Amino acid sequence: MSDDSAAGPPDGYLGDPAVRAEWDRRYTEQERLWSGRPNGALVAEVAGLAPGRVLDVGCGEGADAIWLAGRGWDVTALDPSEVALQRAAGHARDAQVVVRFVHAGLAEAGLAPASFDLVSAQYPALLRTPDAAAERALLGAVAPGGRLLLVHHAGMDTAPADDRGFDPADYVWPSMIAALLDDRWMVEVDETRARAVPESGAGAHHVDDVVLRARRVR
Repeated sequence: MSDDSAAGPPDGYLGDPAVRAEWDRRYTEQERLWSGRPNGALVAEVAGLAPGRVLDVGCGEGADAIWLAGRGWDVTALDPSEVALQRAAGHARDAQVVVRFVHAGLAEAGLAPASFDLVSAQYPALLRTPDAAAERALLGAVAPGGRLLLVHHAGMDTAPADDRGFDPADYVWPSMIAALLDDRWMVEVDETRARAVPESGAGAHHVDDVVLRARRVR
């Protein structure tokens, strides 16, 4: 497979310009923001699943998307940061895998509903809105028979607001998604567990994960 087999980020951005600007700033400040390895919870929860269509929400520099593509998944990966997607596209070309990159926020991406066998959101920064747009988009993307895998750092949802502008009340957390699961869903995993902590990357100081995996039964 040639190096140009990975699709680069398309022109145009769908989403909040302030979110794009903030994440572009964060990525521009460091040559590499994350560890470059797939998230441990993703590897543990997905390794036994048959490959299908997967949506990687907040793909960052692409480590999860590339790992999934290398194992036969048909990968769509979205992120609000153009800087992150350019890096991810380069890493995908280097790995000689095909990933479809989408430059958008989750709620604004306009993805076809119920079209993914797996929706993976690893430590996502999904903003809460009065209409629960992010929550609805996350659940709505999962096809019948498919799975949602949502992983976050334990304890962040109850952390106090800080002087850098982080306020947990602004974001969507796994407990909020779990509360929305009705009889169309079967919860397979809902637990806090020790995290395989990477040696580097912005989240390396977090030691425990909240893992929610649910299958859409209809």
